[in-house]
Amino acid sequence: MNTHSKRLKQALVLLGLFAFQNNYAQQLDLSKMGEVHGNVQLDAQYYQEDSLIGALAVPEKMGFNGFANIIYTKGNFTAGIRYESYLAKLQGFDSRYNGSGLTYRFAQYKTDALDVTIGNFYEQFGSGITLRTYEERNLGYDNMLDGFRVKYEPIKGIYLKALIGKQRLYFTPGGVGLVRGVDAEMDINQTFKKLNEAKVHVILGGSFVSKYQKDEDPNLVLPENVGNSAGRVRVNFGNFNFSGEYAHKINDPLDSYQINDKPVYKEGNAIIFNASYAQKGFALNLGLNRIENMNFRSDRGAKLNDLFINYIPPLCKQQTYALLTLRPYASQPNGEIEFTAQVDYKVKKGTKLGGKYGWEISVNFSGANALDTMHFNSTDSTSSNFDVDSTLQGYKLNSYGLGKEKFFRDLYIEISKKFNKKFKTTFIYDYQEYNYNVIQNGISGEDFVYAHTVIIDATMRLKDEGTLRIELQNLFSDQKTGKQRGDWAAGIIEYTINSSWFAAVQDQWNYGNSDSKKQLHYYGVNVGYIKNATRITLGYGRQRDGVFCVGGVCRQVPASNGISLSITSSF
Repeated sequence: MNTHSKRLKQALVLLGLFAFQNNYAQQLDLSKMGEVHGNVQLDAQYYQEDSLIGALAVPEKMGFNGFANIIYTKGNFTAGIRYESYLAKLQGFDSRYNGSGLTYRFAQYKTDALDVTIGNFYEQFGSGITLRTYEERNLGYDNMLDGFRVKYEPIKGIYLKALIGKQRLYFTPGGVGLVRGVDAEMDINQTFKKLNEAKVHVILGGSFVSKYQKDEDPNLVLPENVGNSAGRVRVNFGNFNFSGEYAHKINDPLDSYQINDKPVYKEGNAIIFNASYAQKGFALNLGLNRIENMNFRSDRGAKLNDLFINYIPPLCKQQTYALLTLRPYASQPNGEIEFTAQVDYKVKKGTKLGGKYGWEISVNFSGANALDTMHFNSTDSTSSNFDVDSTLQGYKLNSYGLGKEKFFRDLYIEISKKFNKKFKTTFIYDYQEYNYNVIQNGISGEDFVYAHTVIIDATMRLKDEGTLRIELQNLFSDQKTGKQRGDWAAGIIEYTINSSWFAAVQDQWNYGNSDSKKQLHYYGVNVGYIKNATRITLGYGRQRDGVFCVGGVCRQVPASNGISLSITSSF
């Protein structure tokens, strides 16, 4: 039996085991034994070589990613496992995802006041700037901890957390470094009964996270214990909401952050600020992140997305429309000032301007710049500018404001209008400025790109229970080089037949490419079936290469062509 047949057989066996478990659980009364539940996801693709779009031949012909969670609960006790398979991983996932095995197992005991977990777990302190472990399956990202965690509420409104463990690195049980952390939060209004009915609601919190990694560098003296501490506050007053967090990290010269080919011994800090006001028909949201040298990993030599302990909450709008995702923004932990402002307004129905159904408008402006710094050895610096050794610090701050280098700008305007009970539309205009050299390390060969995008998204309810959705997009770009240069058009026709069946046809066309041989179509067709908690989708088509991002974390995705199958279910 060849390798392809073996892997296909393994995938079918895994699916069969899940079907048996689901059926068995339904027939057996587990009320006295506790409860068993979980979920499964299977993603497979049969690859075809397509030299026009750069899709290379795949030796195994088929890639397969699969996982299944099984959770058992009885009273205060919960335990679970996760089985994962990468039987010739899907293209775009790290090569270290290879094989099958139990990658997640835990046991948890929880009462009203005490929560103890041993094994694997995910956790977040505050906004995540000191600690956030989480899984994003579409990115192939998982930085879970393996160790012990305790949560305790000694009195109402005071929440304490403590943990210790090592992070997951693909199929490696734990990374090099040891992660330790504590977090405390006090809900002032809950803790002090006299403030229960106060109009102002205040929550205070603080965290400290430290990683230990032995110094084995023969040339440098590296800190073996690196601490990251933060304080935070959240205030609600009527229609106003405010939250802020400040973090400070001691010096940690990571291999991934170098200036003039030398590691930087410089402390890091971060300011996270969000404010909002909302009333009926109107909302205003403001956000600001200032990040300096907050690259915090459990292994100082880790690269790309490996072993991040903390997380930079993104402020730039997270786009979902196809052409707006051509140039996603990735957070810059070494240094950035990111900002956003969004206004949402609903025009009342029954007015002259609103008409019978009213309409909604949303405007978002966001962007990011470098810090205002001066690097050592730059032409306008002298030794008198600095009070520390330049080989250790690397740069100095001119001010705490915006630096001259622009990373990203995005102006997004969305207008939604319902014309009658069966027909509604969404009109979108988006303007982007994108610095490839910073965000994608210049991999496209392009420096700075300006792009305008217009989108019409219309949905119509049909006479039966079906729904027809048509989406038209056009992007105008001045990009002259690289794989995504020139103007693009995209369209989707999606037909929901009933509550169980749906189908979609789509295409992305790089019609404005200056190289006529690369004015390619990236077409696709999908058919799906939904029943209860099970969803099955079968598709065929082309996938363009590019950068795929979720929540400010990104990975490179190669071009592909072929048949794909996705099955998700829960029980």
